[in-house]
Amino acid sequence: MNPKLRALLAVGAELSRGIGLRGKIRQAHRDRDRLVMADAIVTVLGLITGVALAVREVRKAGQR
Repeated sequence: MNPKLRALLAVGAELSRGIGLRGKIRQAHRDRDRLVMADAIVTVLGLITGVALAVREVRKAGQR
């Protein structure tokens, strides 16, 4: 598979993970559930890291 295509798919996969996250954060805020909120925050940080790594791979594939 083309490295650039594979990297773009990785970016899409990371972004799709965040779809339900907004609702989870809102529900945790409504319920004042700190554990669920902490889990959501850690998930967001992991998502940001995953997107950054995937974008880096896209840039590397573009240079080749």
